[in-house]
Amino acid sequence: MADSQYIQNGIGWIGVGKMGNPMATRLIEAGQALTICDPVAENRASLVARGAVVANSPGDLAARCGLIFSTIPNDAVLADLIWGDEDHGGFLSQIAAGTIFVEMSTVSPQLSERVAKELVLRGVPYLRCPISGSTALARNGSLTALASGDLAAWEAVSDTIDLLAARKFYLGAGEEARFMKLVLNTLVGATSSILGEALLLGEKGGLNPAQMMEVISESAVASPLIKYKKDMISAMDFSPAFSVQQMMKDFTLITEAGRAQQIPMFAANLILQQYVSAANVGYGEQDFFALFDWMRAAGGISDA
Repeated sequence: MADSQYIQNGIGWIGVGKMGNPMATRLIEAGQALTICDPVAENRASLVARGAVVANSPGDLAARCGLIFSTIPNDAVLADLIWGDEDHGGFLSQIAAGTIFVEMSTVSPQLSERVAKELVLRGVPYLRCPISGSTALARNGSLTALASGDLAAWEAVSDTIDLLAARKFYLGAGEEARFMKLVLNTLVGATSSILGEALLLGEKGGLNPAQMMEVISESAVASPLIKYKKDMISAMDFSPAFSVQQMMKDFTLITEAGRAQQIPMFAANLILQQYVSAANVGYGEQDFFALFDWMRAAGGISDA
């Protein structure tokens, strides 16, 4: 394997929650020894049962491993990982030159660029590698990996990425992967908004959601996302795969990135306010396609 020299020094995984856990599980099932770090005991438990070793801190993990992945919630957690607790054996003080750091979260291009400048000073190859896909795709190794950064590092870890993703794209030397993830999430989040409005119109005209989703899923506007959400909408069961709160976070990143690039993102800003409004009346922890249910309530439709 191209990345054997890094694996010999150990693979580390920081953040083994909803997405990180199934991805890390795949590495263990492929026979890789894994060191993990996550503050939540229940996130660690299933991986420890499979043989993972727990590091006491990100710095402890960094000192042990030659290849490090991270899947963390947001900018604040990434910033704390990189710059926090420096005086007490933190991540930057422990990571060795030549260690490859593969950061797979959805974070802002602005913060990612700052991280890149910090790591290059320490001789640490840095890959921005956000992933696209659901937890089910993560478990099956069918995610899409979007990568940019150090090309030699990308080539070195290619075989390991193949355990996690069915499709992978190297997009450039800088923050291209971060922007690509925001491009995809703009379209994903907007789908919920426009579909919700369309379904509300149809329901006011006498159709029911199941009828409409049956037709839409076989029409020219069908997409893998719409087909994936078909049963959820038909049953009006919005148990979260990706929540309204999470989409609020992503659309905040999207609109802030647009502002930094001087792009008047009229639709994205409006959609962000829809997610905020839905969260404010109790939809925050439901799946982001619950935007339809929020619109129904605003339109005077009730199932009660």
